[in-house]
Amino acid sequence: MIARPAVKSAAGAEAPASRDRIAAIDVGSNSVRLLVAEYDPASGLSIIDEMKDQPRLAAGLAATGCLDERAIERALQTLGRMREVCQRRGVKRIAAVATAAVREAENGPWFVRRVRQELDIPLRIIDAETEAALSYRSVAHHFRLAGERTLVADIGGGSLELIGAVDGLVELTVSLPLGAVRLTELHMPGDRATHKEVDALRVHIRKQLKRGISGRAWAAATVIGSGGTFTSLGRMVQARQGQPTGDTVHGVSVTAAEVEQLIDWLVSRTPEQRRQVPGLNPERSDIILAGLAVTAELLDWVRSRSLTVSAFGLREGLLLEMSGAKEIAAPDPLRLFREFAERCQSDRRHVEHVRYLALQLFDQLGGKLGCEPEDRILLEAAGLLHDVGQLVSYRKHHKHSYQLIMHAERLGLPPRERGLVALISRYHRRTGPRKKHAEFATLPPEDQAVVRRLSALLRVADGLDRGHTAAVETVTAELTPKTLTLKVAPRLKGADVELECWGGARKADVLAKLLDRDVEIVTLAQAAAEK
Repeated sequence: MIARPAVKSAAGAEAPASRDRIAAIDVGSNSVRLLVAEYDPASGLSIIDEMKDQPRLAAGLAATGCLDERAIERALQTLGRMREVCQRRGVKRIAAVATAAVREAENGPWFVRRVRQELDIPLRIIDAETEAALSYRSVAHHFRLAGERTLVADIGGGSLELIGAVDGLVELTVSLPLGAVRLTELHMPGDRATHKEVDALRVHIRKQLKRGISGRAWAAATVIGSGGTFTSLGRMVQARQGQPTGDTVHGVSVTAAEVEQLIDWLVSRTPEQRRQVPGLNPERSDIILAGLAVTAELLDWVRSRSLTVSAFGLREGLLLEMSGAKEIAAPDPLRLFREFAERCQSDRRHVEHVRYLALQLFDQLGGKLGCEPEDRILLEAAGLLHDVGQLVSYRKHHKHSYQLIMHAERLGLPPRERGLVALISRYHRRTGPRKKHAEFATLPPEDQAVVRRLSALLRVADGLDRGHTAAVETVTAELTPKTLTLKVAPRLKGADVELECWGGARKADVLAKLLDRDVEIVTLAQAAAEK
């Protein structure tokens, strides 16, 4: 189902020509963010550059009703630098939008005129409905929402935007004055918040949520968080779990209990200690408690046990609108894998055939190995991506594949799944998984088992296409107490697949160890002759 929010275009222009460079600027209440992208009708958006700063336009707004002059000057300097980046990057068109702080400020229109006149940036103020729809468009492009009841939350400096969708169709758009900067200034003005202040703030948040959204109507909905509060939350949770806090915060799942624990812990920290919290941007350390309080109360109000972090927000929604993209449903993940493999110049016939053979093996042996149904897509992804490292060099391409998959811009994989696919791909050749390999050793035991099982299948599938000719049509597994026999049928009758049988046998070591059986790979003709 395709969601079509009924809002006017924020970009207000036709789709760009092939390979045009476009830029989106989000002038928020706390941060100003730039995203530069290149658009191609075939491959979509590719991010070229990004930049952000935190001029805090909402500072003092709640008390005075106006944007502070110092904040305005900071924002103008930031926007000037962003304009220069756009010029140097050869950007053809810019779309710039201002949200809650500028929208609410008495002198907001005056600030917009200054930006237009002094910097020649086409800044415009968008209403809360358009802001919410752009954020939703971005989330819907990166998550598969069909069949789900989804609540998208975007906590800015000045407001909380909530977008509720059922089966991909938007049914709720609400803007509440629950931004992190606003709440911090009004309810926790000192250098160090107290438990009493946080408790009082949460009572206030709860009242606002009750007025704005039906807890019963959206009970147990899938909650997706977009914006700086949620990406900071995801990185802090990753750090507390001992995971690296890099570019993979997209798709991180955070439980309500983890949010509550972070609130209690952060309240006990001094301002300086909070600035040093792993995963937390120091510039957000003074407002993070307010954002987490909103998060905790929202999860409690809709009775959701967890949320999923989206690393994409309003800017991406604006770029999608500028590019003229008509669909905002998340793309098929297999398409994303194939597009990345194509960009890395992989042998398309080979990786498609390895995927095909690996799934045959999974369907016959997965249950014996202890695989779960959800492991199938991980193996499918690794089948398509295992050779991307050849873009760097052949000699160690399995290691290069791991690095490229871990740092790929857009694969549609949450961090855990991305790491698993990268390791499964890394072990498609040479040695199998070993505890002395740091990336493998840091995985929890259950994930190590997933990598062992799926890489075992991938290794054999890759060997069965040793000549990159897709010569093998089917593989039939026959399991006895001592032996696993794989019977190979050629695609063309009478074709010689001895090379493929040899290639598969050379890579069957991990599979043999897991099954505690010898692995024999024979052609159907050989199997028939033996009988």
